[in-house]
Amino acid sequence: MVQAFLLKNGECFDMMAIQDVQNRLSELDDSKSALVMSMNLQNPTIMLIIAIILGWERFFLDDIALGILKVITCYGCGIWWLVDIFTVKNRTYKYNYYKFNQTLMFCK
Repeated sequence: MVQAFLLKNGECFDMMAIQDVQNRLSELDDSKSALVMSMNLQNPTIMLIIAIILGWERFFLDDIALGILKVITCYGCGIWWLVDIFTVKNRTYKYNYYKFNQTLMFCK
């Protein structure tokens, strides 16, 4: 189950979190593996493309309030859009790791 999860979602976590994800999944019993395998994680590369083309990645990362503020301010006159392009992958990794931890807490 651990290897299947990492094959499916390995690119959604940064290298530092992969080891922790692997350890925590190995401790999980098989009855709860279906819940973990059904998680919908965001792909950092897709989020980067969305950030470059549309600038709407904050909506996909559950940061709705800042997403609306970003759009209302015309992407902070372009500055906010540029900063988000450089930070979107790291924010996506953090979002996915947070979502993974929330799912594991629900499993217990």
